[in-house]
Parts: sequence; structure tokens; C-alpha cells
Amino acid sequence: MAHLAHYREAHPLPFVITHWINLVAMILLIVTGFCIHFPFWPFFMSVARGLHVFCGFVLFLNCIIRVAMAFFVKSSPTGGTREQVVDFKTWLPQADNRHQGIQWIKYYLFLKKDHPLSAKLGVPQKISYLAIPLLIIVMFYTGLCLWVPTMDLGFFAAGTELVGGLMSMRIIHYFMMYVFICFMLIHMYLANIEGISPTLLMFFWKEHGGLVYDPERHTIVGEDDLGHGKQA
Repeated sequence: MAHLAHYREAHPLPFVITHWINLVAMILLIVTGFCIHFPFWPFFMSVARGLHVFCGFVLFLNCIIRVAMAFFVKSSPTGGTREQVVDFKTWLPQADNRHQGIQWIKYYLFLKKDHPLSAKLGVPQKISYLAIPLLIIVMFYTGLCLWVPTMDLGFFAAGTELVGGLMSMRIIHYFMMYVFICFMLIHMYLANIEGISPTLLMFFWKEHGGLVYDPERHTIVGEDDLGHGKQA
């Protein structure tokens, strides 16, 4: 086994559920967004608009809940261990991957054969995952600036005026959809560059054996095949 074991403690069930909600909401937002911008299904327009607004609120609330949970739900700080810390610590610089940013970038760009022994999230992953809640909030705001029931409220009307009107706000909202599409593609790449085990764990809570890691000593201490053979 060449990689660290993937344990459920890395992605507790509440995070699996919020991840599923994020995925479904984002896909529906993208599909309905295209339908609204390019009404190729005219009969679907009213449904698309309603579903688009509903999924926007779902995505926003799910984002807030997920961020809040990071401060009281525990998760493993790295792969290969069942030890847990409060989740927000895995998003901050860790001793396991501090000063590894350049090495990770080289690895992702195929300029380096092996990545450094690291925490659960590589440095580029931390940066992108920290950015996505901010993007969701901005996207939600631009959506409310365009939604008829809220567009004339002072907080949203001020934003629309600041960017130069509704058309400019529509362009920003539409452009950000492509940002989310790019993020999803990059996210899938980063998460599965070494195989689909992380995806199986995140979506189906399926564990995968591998090397066992001691986060206190920052070193490999054994190997775990999850009971299919000998455990070191």
C-alpha cells in the first residue's frame, strides 16, 4: 500500500451529508442557470427560476452550517490516523504540511513524482477550500441583487449601483458560475489524483486501507489493511 489509509474519522458523517448537499445544489444551480441564461427549454423556465432560487438558499445555508460545524465537530488532521481534532484546525497551517506549498504545486503539475508526507489537505487544497465559502457568499449576494423580491432592498440595490447596474451584476453572477464549474473540475482532480479512495470515503463513507500515520511524531508507524490481513 503506497498511500495513507482513508478512515471515516477524516470525514465525519455530518460533513459527508453537507458535501452531498453542496454537490446536488451546485449541479442544479448550474443546470438551471444555463436554462435561465439560454432558455432552450421555454416550458421549463418558471420551474428553473424557482429551483434556482431555492438551491441558492440551500447552498448558502449549507455553507454557513458547514463552516459553523468546523468549530465543534472533530475530524482527523491527516490521513492514516483515527485521532481527531476540532475540524477548523485542519484548514489552518499545520506542522504536517507547513512550507510545502511549492512541493505540492510541482506535484500537481507533474513536475515532481511524489508529493511530501502531509496533512489531510495539501496546501493548494487548503487555499481553494478556504476560498469557496467566500465565493458562495458573494454568489448568493449577487443572486439576491438580481432576484425581484430583494433587488430593491437597500443593501442589494447599493451593490447593483456600485457595479454599474443590473446588466453588470448579471455578468458578474454569470461569470462566477464558470468559476464554480472550474473549481468543481479542479476539486475532482486534486481529490482523486492518487485514486478514487477519497471520493469513496467522502460520498459513500467507504474506508480504504493503507499506511498508518502518527500525527504527533509526523511519521509512518505501520500499515492497516482494515482486517483483510495482518495489521502492523
